[in-house]
Amino acid sequence: MTALPGASPGTPAEDPVSGHSASEEPVSGGSGPDSSVTAEEDGAAPDRVSDDAADAGTDGVAGADSSGEEPGGGAGGGAGGESTGGAELTEAQAELAAQRELRSRIEQRKTEKSAPIAAGGKLSGTAADLLAAVRAVESGAKPSGTFFEASAAPRKPAPTSVAAPDRPRVPAPEPARQQVDPGTVSAVLEVLVSGGAPEGLAARVAGVLGEQAADALREDPWRLLAVPGVQPEQADGFARALLGAECRPDDGRRAAALVGWLLERAALRGHTALESGAVRTALAARSVPDPDEAVQQAVAEGAVLVFQDGVDAVGGPEEAGEAGEAEGTDEHEAPEAGEAAGPQEPVPVLLGLDRYALAEESLADGLARLVKTVQPASWEDAAGAAGTPSAAELIRAAAGHGLVAHTGGEAARTEPAALVEAARGLGLRAVAAAHGENGRRRLGTGAVTVQGLLSGTEGPGRDEDGTLAVDLLAVLDAPQLDVETAAVLVESLPDGCRLVLSGDPGVLWSAGAGRVFADVLAARVCPVVASRTPDPGPLGELVSGIGIGELTRVEAPGKEVVIIPVRDAGEAVHRTVQLVADSVPRAIGVPSAETQVITVGHGGSAGTRALNAALKERFNPGPGRFGGFDPADRVAYAAAPGRTLTGTVVSAEAEGLRIDCEGTSVLVPKELVESRLRHGWAITAHQAAGMRWPAVVVVLPGDAAQGLSRPWVYTAFSRGERHLSVVHGVEQVLPRAVAEIPSEDRTTRLRPLLESLLAPGDAEAADA
Repeated sequence: MTALPGASPGTPAEDPVSGHSASEEPVSGGSGPDSSVTAEEDGAAPDRVSDDAADAGTDGVAGADSSGEEPGGGAGGGAGGESTGGAELTEAQAELAAQRELRSRIEQRKTEKSAPIAAGGKLSGTAADLLAAVRAVESGAKPSGTFFEASAAPRKPAPTSVAAPDRPRVPAPEPARQQVDPGTVSAVLEVLVSGGAPEGLAARVAGVLGEQAADALREDPWRLLAVPGVQPEQADGFARALLGAECRPDDGRRAAALVGWLLERAALRGHTALESGAVRTALAARSVPDPDEAVQQAVAEGAVLVFQDGVDAVGGPEEAGEAGEAEGTDEHEAPEAGEAAGPQEPVPVLLGLDRYALAEESLADGLARLVKTVQPASWEDAAGAAGTPSAAELIRAAAGHGLVAHTGGEAARTEPAALVEAARGLGLRAVAAAHGENGRRRLGTGAVTVQGLLSGTEGPGRDEDGTLAVDLLAVLDAPQLDVETAAVLVESLPDGCRLVLSGDPGVLWSAGAGRVFADVLAARVCPVVASRTPDPGPLGELVSGIGIGELTRVEAPGKEVVIIPVRDAGEAVHRTVQLVADSVPRAIGVPSAETQVITVGHGGSAGTRALNAALKERFNPGPGRFGGFDPADRVAYAAAPGRTLTGTVVSAEAEGLRIDCEGTSVLVPKELVESRLRHGWAITAHQAAGMRWPAVVVVLPGDAAQGLSRPWVYTAFSRGERHLSVVHGVEQVLPRAVAEIPSEDRTTRLRPLLESLLAPGDAEAADA
């Protein structure tokens, strides 16, 4: 392999940072229970979206499939065996208020659908027409428009323009939700016990299914799958206990529930929709006799929505290619509408949940509104005073457009910061927002976090009409925006506001569903400013090479980059503790408290649990008397799905654990400590995205090879500001992952929606 600086794999274990051999005694195993263990995490689980979903209290949802089993494979006693937080996130109510508004609009949309057909019955009438139409479209026998002509409830086409006066506004944060009615919980408990399901599920089921939860379960036992953490085998066992001989694999209720479960599970991996063929294949693996019928029944009942985005824009399947890929455009212009886009491909039929469909459509509409309502201006004086050519370019682009994308590494963050300062100098209300507290701190005074901005706890607040009081918003760490958060953020911006999405396209995508930043870049409906300010030094050179698929050797005279070969996971844990406790502080001058360990997954012999146990034993040994934690423990708190806060335990209070996160005091409710809090000396790369530390130790044990990809390596290796140590035990897998394994693709709808609303010529017209 092309090695990093330092010893090559297989050489004697010498400490490249300090220069002496590793002859210290092995580190003891340590203590500190972690009760959120799941079947997936016990192995060498790769660091994926599901890792962060687990941190957010949904451990086990993305567990391995167990295909080919019929209902009745268990007594239902295992349902929801994974530990998830059943209580509300009281401290996050303000952050999630706007998302709840989206949910209420979704429910209203459901009530407007036509009456469902009888569950479990054979398809006839309109539903049969739906089935025939989809089969004809996917076989190529008929044009795609036929499907929508036969649909019982066709979706309204995406508008060509956005009417600002009637646009719904995001409400102010509402009070915390009331607790579930005890009577409802008791009724649900009775049904669960009769079906052999754990009694501990009662409150969660009542919270998900509402006041009529008990009746809903009796009528359709498979609705238990709507509860996070419940697996199909467990729901099948519960249904068999309730229905007896009437429980069959071809029950329509089971099929509809499985379709929804598959789409929810796909969302944990980042998809906002799935191709209908993939859904049918997964249903067949779950012993559904007729997957075609099951899909069409789910569509007819309104459990899922069906889409074929892009057909109207290009005039039919023979023209339905990926628009906007033409080359030869100016750096501030999208390609012309008449340019050739290469070979055309069929537009797939997608299935999606209305939750994500509404979010993507709302986001696309909101971005189009910003593009079309901005008043172009000339900021030449401000651009001329900019410190770098890239900053000047960004200022000019923002002056003339309502939406601008900006790409670059850590050093390029100064450019949107310069834009915000320039806009303030022009008398505009300008704000820079980062993904989390760590990113906000690196931006400096006046910056906010995205969640703090939305909740009103940070930033300028809202105007009388409910929109944010901003004229220009620069969102850094844009790759970490999931589609629901992005939809709420854009919906909160007033007409005429300028939005700049800035980030490094090489890092891991958001933990939540969607790939907002990548879709905006791919759609090419707005100016894209690529920074020409590289990250400096050996670290910047190394990361730049990884971004283009090359793991190159770099000269690091100041030991900025060091590789430590190890033979097994036990040695990896020992060397990691040695680096954090001794070598890095002595040779580099970075204290242990400012050194972060990053590894591939939570499980395995050198995952976060094993590393945190060893690091706790070394730095803060103790009995873990407060839910497994002691004062001064480093922790990682999943405040919301996809948003991890790192900090230190301060004290235990009657209401929960008090932790200090980047200087901000946070109280973790005691009922959430077990499911939301982990020790934080070692975290995963997904948790680390959007954050940086003076020194980073990346651990790559042999059993982590399957979790490596170019974005993972790029993200992990770019988290260090001054120093990177790589505890290397994967040999040739590392350069192979960098060269050959790109991001796992995500199926989303945002790009075609943007292309249908904003023709590539829109940005060019704005320039004119």
